[in-house]
Amino acid sequence: MTNKARVVRAFVSARYLRRWRSRAAIERHQRRRLARQMRFLRSHSPYFSGLMAGENSPQWANLPLMDKATMMANFDELNTVGLVRDEALALAIEGERKRDFAGDLGGCSVGLSSGTTGHRGLFVVSPRERDVWAGTVLALTLPRGKSVWGHRIALFLRADNTLYEAVNSRAVTFEFFDIYADMAENVGRLASYKPTILVGPPSVLSVVARLAAEAGFVLAPERVISVAEVLDDVDRGRLEKAFAVGAIHQLYQCTEGFLGHTCERGVLHLNENIAIIEREYIDERRFVPIITDLERRAQPIVRYRLNDILVDRGEPCPCGSALAALERIEGREDDTLRLRRKDGEFVDVFADMVTRAMVYAEGFAEYRVVQTGPSRLVVELDNLDERARASVTEELATLSAALDFERPTIEFREYRTDLTKKLRRVEQAWGDHESV
Repeated sequence: MTNKARVVRAFVSARYLRRWRSRAAIERHQRRRLARQMRFLRSHSPYFSGLMAGENSPQWANLPLMDKATMMANFDELNTVGLVRDEALALAIEGERKRDFAGDLGGCSVGLSSGTTGHRGLFVVSPRERDVWAGTVLALTLPRGKSVWGHRIALFLRADNTLYEAVNSRAVTFEFFDIYADMAENVGRLASYKPTILVGPPSVLSVVARLAAEAGFVLAPERVISVAEVLDDVDRGRLEKAFAVGAIHQLYQCTEGFLGHTCERGVLHLNENIAIIEREYIDERRFVPIITDLERRAQPIVRYRLNDILVDRGEPCPCGSALAALERIEGREDDTLRLRRKDGEFVDVFADMVTRAMVYAEGFAEYRVVQTGPSRLVVELDNLDERARASVTEELATLSAALDFERPTIEFREYRTDLTKKLRRVEQAWGDHESV
């Protein structure tokens, strides 16, 4: 059951009391919270108790990295609320299949990861964490300068969860729209609901906008928030126009935590007051984040290496916050193509480079690019006429010349929308260990 007072305290703290105007203040806060978190885990998590046993136990910075495989393999010993992996997984899968997400386990919210990696993952959130999460998310996402009373938030998601019901009240209401359901019916219900805030993956929001326009429904949300998928410039511009908003906001939220939010100036910030985010740099600005959550205890997240690629903004945000600012979330490491050069070596081609090339091409709206061999690409387009194919071929040839890789063989296919899966505009479906 939701503790409304706890939600309100988290909301007030995140929205009004802590503005994080200096790096020194952020780092002092992180040190205090980290020390407290590690003391708790040493006492309550068998996994971390074992890692930190003895007089010469490793410091936090020397603890081994975690990933989804590690999390799932050590789930029973790692969590601090006595949950068993197989029971939690069974509950999460049952909820997915029955489209009924009301079930908790031991009072905790349990859900199935919707990540794009091949490992099946779980997330577990305690009632306290659920309340703090709800208050913090609302504080950082509700429009400023207006009353917070009366917001109607529409969630277009693959799975509902009791997390989203934590703050349903007369002040703020949530309505879940199941993307497995008929989308035309969803949009009709959405028009009646009249959301002030619309949340969903960019690919789903694009379908919502199209179906609403076709049905003559007028949707006028105050804010549109992108989640779950990478928001590229094409989708951003399209959605801003469709919903008549000045900017599309983002929530960088995943199984591993609430990691980022868009400020009122439209810049994406990392939530360094909630998590320590180490950086494994790929080049001068691109990095892979390693997450230590300073709040979550039911399922600890400590030095968890994501396979996302983030791009540092390189300068402070004009909003005045000292929280690290990002230029963009570029995608996942496995969205980076590895294309063969003429000398037989390989060059990394980041997803953003391919996306830019597709932006320059003409004659289509929706696309995907999948690498299927060392110099082979499958390009899916929603319009396969000669003009579109020629334009894509030309732009990818220009990119190959600029980065000095072999001009790829391109197989064109029809683009098909599947709202039940996260959209990955660029994907590598080939490894250099495979045969040509």
